[in-house]
Amino acid sequence: MSYGVRIRVWGEYACFTRPEMKVERVSYDVITPSAARGILEAIHWKPAIKWIVDRIHVLNEIRFENVRRNEVNNKIPAGNVKKAMKGEPVVLCQYPAEERQQRASLILRDVDYIIEAHFEMTDEAQDEDTPDKHFAIITRRSRQGQCFQQPYLGCREFPAKFRLVEENEPLPISEITEEEKDLGWMLLDVDYNNEMIPRFFRGVMNKGTVEVPRMEGGVTVS
Repeated sequence: MSYGVRIRVWGEYACFTRPEMKVERVSYDVITPSAARGILEAIHWKPAIKWIVDRIHVLNEIRFENVRRNEVNNKIPAGNVKKAMKGEPVVLCQYPAEERQQRASLILRDVDYIIEAHFEMTDEAQDEDTPDKHFAIITRRSRQGQCFQQPYLGCREFPAKFRLVEENEPLPISEITEEEKDLGWMLLDVDYNNEMIPRFFRGVMNKGTVEVPRMEGGVTVS
């Protein structure tokens, strides 16, 4: 029995930030596999399973939009958090009115994707963690619109709507008819088993479909 699923996700805005852009946010053309995995984990995740994204179907034409967003200059230092955990008196707060700055962002508009993925059991699986059990949970939750936490499209202010694409349901026709489009180097995912090294892959979209390699097929960029 196959334990793969197809989840359709869509939203008004999305931003899958390119890591090479240090100041202004610029989105990739399409959702990254790591962002797709995050959406699946927001619906259902346990230490016993590991989500692997197989391919991504882009249903809508790629549309960009320039917006300005309020952000803060800094973040709370990790050292202060560690001091607070040890009971030392430190200030663990930010004052947005004093640290606010406006930044331009190039984001995606009206996105619609179908994520094809499957899960594999990990070494942390217990006797009660059967593939059938977790497959039933993910299909039930995605049918009913239930999730562990609200999935989002790159940024938390861009919530994602989602639903299950049933096994016998045909895929919608993509608006993208281009035979092949080079998306450049894209973030594949972060290799948490190898010192959290980010891995990249050369994204190619063929008539709206992006084939996603496994982690071992990704490359590191120095």
